[in-house]
Amino acid sequence: MLSSVAQPTSAAPGQLELVRRFVNTRDIETGQDGLRNPADLIGWLRDAGLVDDAALGAAHHPDVGDLERAVEVREALRSLLLANHDRGPGPAAAVSVMNDAARRAGLSLSFVTGRGWTATSTAAGIDMAIGTLLVIVVNAMAEGSWRRLKACANDECQWAFYDRSRARSAKWCSMGVCGNRMKQRAWRIKHAAV
Repeated sequence: MLSSVAQPTSAAPGQLELVRRFVNTRDIETGQDGLRNPADLIGWLRDAGLVDDAALGAAHHPDVGDLERAVEVREALRSLLLANHDRGPGPAAAVSVMNDAARRAGLSLSFVTGRGWTATSTAAGIDMAIGTLLVIVVNAMAEGSWRRLKACANDECQWAFYDRSRARSAKWCSMGVCGNRMKQRAWRIKHAAV
C-alpha cells in the first residue's frame, strides 16, 4: 500500500471508497505507483473485490493495453476530483476518457421495481472491473456524494480524499501537512515580492 500524508478521515463512504483507493494507487508525492504492470492491476482489482478468476476467464489475460487504459481512467478520475473543488465541469479530456471507458465496459441502465434504476457493466475482464468503478461514480453523482470526493489542491500531492467539512470547501488532504505547506508557500511568495 502506498503511503500518504492524508488523514484516516479522508476515507469515502461506502463503495465510493474503492474509487478513492483506485485514484490513490499513484502517490505523486513519493513517486510510487501501485499499478506498474498488468499483474499489479489484477492484484489491486482482486483485492478490491472487482474481479476474480471466473470474471477474467481463461480467454482474457490482462496485458499492457489493459494497464494503460486503467491508468488513463485513474488519471481522468483524478482530474475530475480536482474539478470538484470549484464545482465546475470536468476537463474535456477526462470526460472523453470516461466516456470511452464506459463504452468499453458496456455500461447498461436498467429500471427496477420500486421506481429505481441500476447501472451495470456488461463487459468481461478488466473492462468489467473498470466499468464497476464507473458505476460507483455514477451512483455517487446521483446521490450527491461525488462532489465531496476531491484530489488535494497541492500539485505535489493530489491525494484523493473525501471532504467531510460542513461547507464542502476542503482543499487539502491534510490541513496539518499540505494545508500548512501551501499557506507557507503563499506567505513566502507574498513576502518575496515586497
